[in-house]
Amino acid sequence: MKKVPIPLVMLGAIIIGVGLVAVAMMTGILPMRDVLTGFYAFVFGLVVISILAIIGAVFFGMYISHRIFSKRDFTTFEEEMLKMKEDVEKIKEKLDEKESN
Repeated sequence: MKKVPIPLVMLGAIIIGVGLVAVAMMTGILPMRDVLTGFYAFVFGLVVISILAIIGAVFFGMYISHRIFSKRDFTTFEEEMLKMKEDVEKIKEKLDEKESN
């Protein structure tokens, strides 16, 4: 069985912890004493979500670029361009032959 990396476990624990605090605040188990506490909680949540969104976007970009670059075959467009290049080279050779005659 594959071992789960420690940073992934820590990230999961942080996400679950923030979620539990948010649920506790919404249900009233963890009371918000004043307006500033609510504001600080909002700013903290916004910062955490922003950081996680950036990390997720980076990983998604890495996944997409890996999928694009790991495919070793040429696309249909690239194959057509290579064929067209060969055709152009053949035409140039024929023109050079006719000019030399």
